[in-house]
Amino acid sequence: MSSGHQVRDARQQLRAAGLRVTAPRLAVLDVLELNPHSTADLVAARVRDRLGGVSTQTVYDVLRVCAERGLLRRIEPAGSPVRYENRTGDNHHHLVCRNCGDIRDVDCAKGSAPCLTPDVDHGFVIDEAEVTYWGLCSVCQSDSER
Repeated sequence: MSSGHQVRDARQQLRAAGLRVTAPRLAVLDVLELNPHSTADLVAARVRDRLGGVSTQTVYDVLRVCAERGLLRRIEPAGSPVRYENRTGDNHHHLVCRNCGDIRDVDCAKGSAPCLTPDVDHGFVIDEAEVTYWGLCSVCQSDSER
């Protein structure tokens, strides 16, 4: 498991979100701390490695409730399974490799959520913008040059 500091933080995060502190919730948060942008299946496998007989449905439920409470962010790059990350509450975006699917966080290019002001809002109250940059990571670029 992670260091005591990370476990304490996860416990505090769960309590602040009005959630009970449970072993599966702590394990899910710890897995995503170490493996951001993970699929639910990867998270479930890593949680089972740590805790034993935790069902995939339990992990899916933990991911869902933690995302609903703002502890996790659910991202869905086109053509990729849903992924989860623990970086929330900011306006960061993602770089996605078209070849291997690697995902990296990037901060908003202009600082203060410039994407929140579209040319026409059609009456919507906008509270979030999602930008995905697509390309080839450095490893896939090197592989393609060979």
